[in-house]
Amino acid sequence: MSQMKYLIEVEKGQPAKDGKPSIGPAYRSIFAKDGYPPPIPGLNSCWDVFRMSVEKYPNSPMLGRRETVDGKAGKYVWQTYQQVYDIVIKVGNAIRSCGVEPGAKCGIYGANSAEWIISMEACNAHGLYCVPLYDTLGAGAIEYILCHSEISIAFTEEKKIPEVLLRFSLHVSHFAAIVSFGKVTPEQRQEIEKYGLSVYSWEEFGILGENKEYDFPEKKKSDICTIMYTSGTTGDPKGVMISNLNIITLIAGVKRVLECVDEKLTSKDVYLSYLPLAHIFDRVIEELFIFHGASIGFWRGDVKLLVEDIGELKPSIFCAVPRVLDRIYGGLTQKISAGGLLKKTLFNFAYSRKLSNLKGGSKTDEASPLSDKLVFSKVRQGLGGNVRLILSGAAPLASHVEAYLRVVTCAHVLQGYGLTESCAGSFVSLPNDMSMLGTVGPPVPNVDVRLESVPEMNYDALSSTPRGEICIRGDTLFSGYYKRDDLTEEVLIDGWFHTGDVGEWQPDGSMKIIDRKKNIFKLSQGEYVAVEHLENIYGGTPGIDSIWVYGNSFESYLVGVVNPNKLALEKWAEENGISGDFNSLCENPKAKEHILQELSKIGKEKKLKGFEFLKAVHLDPEPFDMERDLLTPTYKKKRPQLLKYYQNIIDEMYKSINRK
Repeated sequence: MSQMKYLIEVEKGQPAKDGKPSIGPAYRSIFAKDGYPPPIPGLNSCWDVFRMSVEKYPNSPMLGRRETVDGKAGKYVWQTYQQVYDIVIKVGNAIRSCGVEPGAKCGIYGANSAEWIISMEACNAHGLYCVPLYDTLGAGAIEYILCHSEISIAFTEEKKIPEVLLRFSLHVSHFAAIVSFGKVTPEQRQEIEKYGLSVYSWEEFGILGENKEYDFPEKKKSDICTIMYTSGTTGDPKGVMISNLNIITLIAGVKRVLECVDEKLTSKDVYLSYLPLAHIFDRVIEELFIFHGASIGFWRGDVKLLVEDIGELKPSIFCAVPRVLDRIYGGLTQKISAGGLLKKTLFNFAYSRKLSNLKGGSKTDEASPLSDKLVFSKVRQGLGGNVRLILSGAAPLASHVEAYLRVVTCAHVLQGYGLTESCAGSFVSLPNDMSMLGTVGPPVPNVDVRLESVPEMNYDALSSTPRGEICIRGDTLFSGYYKRDDLTEEVLIDGWFHTGDVGEWQPDGSMKIIDRKKNIFKLSQGEYVAVEHLENIYGGTPGIDSIWVYGNSFESYLVGVVNPNKLALEKWAEENGISGDFNSLCENPKAKEHILQELSKIGKEKKLKGFEFLKAVHLDPEPFDMERDLLTPTYKKKRPQLLKYYQNIIDEMYKSINRK
């Protein structure tokens, strides 16, 4: 495997030794054959990313939102780079005037907005750690982060103020102020001030920063710029410390990739900001756009209005999670099916022809220009008419959806892979190469990657088809988990970050994600599920003996197989006038509904997140056993075997839910 089209080998593999598994060769992108991209002159911090663009593009539109005219959404109105800079200076001075010093933690809680970016840039200017807060971490997580990170000042969306009030009351000792992105009600002001804290509306805070001047601290590449809390494992959220170096290294790497494939960004590019800024994927994309002096327009926050916002903004780059692209795919296929026979026949002919040409090596814009003009132009217009790159991340995109969108959108559809700990972009597939379909492409040219064998799962990094845990090395790697050196040492070993994801090198040097080393996986919307943790909780439900919870990265919800308690189910049946033996009760839809309700009850008691609730269950009267190879001798669940055994039932459960 040493001669791969898109890779160069930088270190030899190693056989298993002293109880440690074997390790595959370390590879680097062919785009870094002469070394990693050099540092960009003058670019030492995230503040420099913004400052340098203000100097180069002062009058270019930077942040836009739709104005409301007569109660209706109108056109996008824009603030230029210089205008945003002037507000950032005021906000930064106001933060410092509250007694918040460089190195302090600043929380930001709310949907993507100009105020979110302005608050972030003010943190960058004054060497504060930006700590994003977000709802999907679940009950108690906001409170945990406020306390664990010792936030000194919190910026919050107007409608989130009650939530912050609810959570921070126990942790006011390190708080200086709360700033609303909008207004503050007299009741809220009274409530906050009784704790001895200052509270400001956005307008008031801007005024507070006028006629004040604080020196910017010197910023080093190694300085932490953000602590991003992630729910990747059981227990409390982990604070991933991202440095200036991580982000500026990533920018240089992505810039090199785009230049090498003739798709470089310019100040004329436009991006729709709707994926959460509190997650690393959107954060680094927006930093990349700011670096190029490009424009960022914000959505209105309603997924039903997303397509309308796209149509008005006309973005040139569109980033999405698979769930969004699945919706687009579903809507398009439905429209085609509902069309007349002639339309359907014409579409199918044009689709097959273009797909065949793409697979034959034709470039996207040359595969079928006539079909693009006559058949697919409406789809392109539906995405605003200007989209040239669609980037999917956070979870795997189904190959048939990726292929379909590559044909009908007339844009490059690329998959990326990375984690918060690797500053998002570690791999990205390349334009005009259909062989990368279903993969996340080769590494970005600022990291080295190797596979480590996982013998217990029969994955061998030195076999002819190398498979193993993906390990990453480079300057995009996080500095550690905040206040959790023990967890850092588990995953960061000798400079290599162990992702927990199992990958398979493809012959061309792209990577395919095939498994998860631990029993943690992502749902299609990008949320992590710690399945053993859930099984422990659901296992305490009265009336069940055992449960296996299942989900995957192509579905947005969980299902389960339950071994009900025979006596408990028969008693429930008797009380509810339902007849039949134990086997027939397990097939009864009312019994399934009853068990599902019991599971939901305990889920609510334990304050599980929405996506952790089960949507369907199958009741198996026969307990999981070793005879069917479903359990180990120590009664641990064999998950691959469980999936194989119940595959048809799982498929049927998902089909029935999707039909609803």
